[in-house]
Amino acid sequence: MSVEILIFKVLFFIISFIKCEIMNVNIQSVRFDADAKLTEYVNKKLQKLGTFHERIIEVNVFLKLDNVVHTIKDKIAEIRVHVPRHNFFVKTTSKSFEESFDTALDSIINQIKRKKEKLAA
Repeated sequence: MSVEILIFKVLFFIISFIKCEIMNVNIQSVRFDADAKLTEYVNKKLQKLGTFHERIIEVNVFLKLDNVVHTIKDKIAEIRVHVPRHNFFVKTTSKSFEESFDTALDSIINQIKRKKEKLAA
């Protein structure tokens, strides 16, 4: 392998890694104030998204309380991921924000994997 090709591959890897780290993450809580522990949990989990797609532009997370009419309030997590020429979206509901978010994140990861496999075929 020539030196030029090797240098090109190293530079491409570095640029891909930098792009992976620069994704814009927005976390919004609706009808409640999210504490620092919850936002830290979400940010920590979102860091692994970069391993499944190298060109993520933006990630929007919405954490919502369902109707206040119910005695037990359902927690909703919505995740929207923007990549070039495609958007992924998931909405899940459960009794805790962590459970809702984890389920939504798993679903988003599956969508991203399926899209990449489809493009590779």
